Amino acid sequence: MSSRIEILNAGGYRSDGRTQYELRSMTIILGDSAKSLSENLDDSFSNLYPNAADGSAIVMHGLTEVSVRVFGPREAQIRREAIHDRAKINVQVVMLPFSGGTANRRRGRGDKRLLELAAAIESTFESVIQTGLYPRSQIDIVVEIHQQDGGVLHSAINGVTLALTDAGVAMYDQVVAVSAGLHSTAVLLDLSHYEENDMPFLTVAVMPRSKKVTLLNMESRLHVTRFEHVFKVGCEAAEIIRTEMGNAIMARAHALASSAMTGELGQTQRGGGNLIDESGMAYEMEE
Repeated sequence: MSSRIEILNAGGYRSDGRTQYELRSMTIILGDSAKSLSENLDDSFSNLYPNAADGSAIVMHGLTEVSVRVFGPREAQIRREAIHDRAKINVQVVMLPFSGGTANRRRGRGDKRLLELAAAIESTFESVIQTGLYPRSQIDIVVEIHQQDGGVLHSAINGVTLALTDAGVAMYDQVVAVSAGLHSTAVLLDLSHYEENDMPFLTVAVMPRSKKVTLLNMESRLHVTRFEHVFKVGCEAAEIIRTEMGNAIMARAHALASSAMTGELGQTQRGGGNLIDESGMAYEMEE
């Protein structure tokens, strides 16, 4: 009897109960509550960045969990590496010891897989961030993989987009990514770890407003006659993820606005003793 997991059964359901076009549940945590779980780990890059992050996000696609922290834009730490007319983007990817994975082994700073992920993320956002607004500065992006069950690259890209937004870094557009694969003749979206190992797949990152593709990553062969269909389905799925990300950004903006208004009101009450009513008229508080 074979122990191989059935990717797509006769009823059209995948091994985790999803249909072929169904995405995994997505959870997004933005801002102050998105604290890194590796702040006290010696083998992470947290000790290289002692200051608080300017933007942070945690993204969970199913069982895959990625946290991203953004530092900057800030003055270049190494002056000779500064670029006079734009900002320099540095991306570092850390795979935590408890994240799991196929090999289930520690991946050090120079691990080839982590360097490939960092290079893919950096090339994706070099054309998206308005680096010309920040000359002679640097933007440091730290991606930490807490748990992996497929879709690590597209989870990281979505997390970087959210963290950059939280940090207030100017971008031409958001970047939304998703993975899509081909099982026989059926296109599957948002692949799990077992699905990625069993079929050819691609990861596509698009800018929703301009419809431009910033990344197309393929680590396996996909026949040219099937490529267009898989690519199109992936781009359509990115619109759904964009909606989820937009909702999280709006919720974060409303929370910040409410916090700011509450703080201003408290400061007014403590300071001058004046309040502003709903009509915008100021009146003096009675003793």
